[in-house]
Amino acid sequence: MPQHKSAAKRVRQTERRRVRNKKHTSKMRTLVKRLEVEEDKEKALSLLSEVKASLDKLAARRIIHRNKAANYKSTLEKKVNQLS
Repeated sequence: MPQHKSAAKRVRQTERRRVRNKKHTSKMRTLVKRLEVEEDKEKALSLLSEVKASLDKLAARRIIHRNKAANYKSTLEKKVNQLS
């Protein structure tokens, strides 16, 4: 248990942020999975732009690291380009 008021506040803030970040990362993973299983190139291209925008927003808010976002985008771009 926290021994000081400021430590107790820090615990409350951390918990709020953890829940919020978990929601955003879960949404990101869902979008990525939807894109990975997509077979139609047209649908995949439209979904790719949505996924890339989402990754950029999360990286800008520092919910995920910018390099992780870049790695995701690069991998997904390759998969979409291989579709026929």
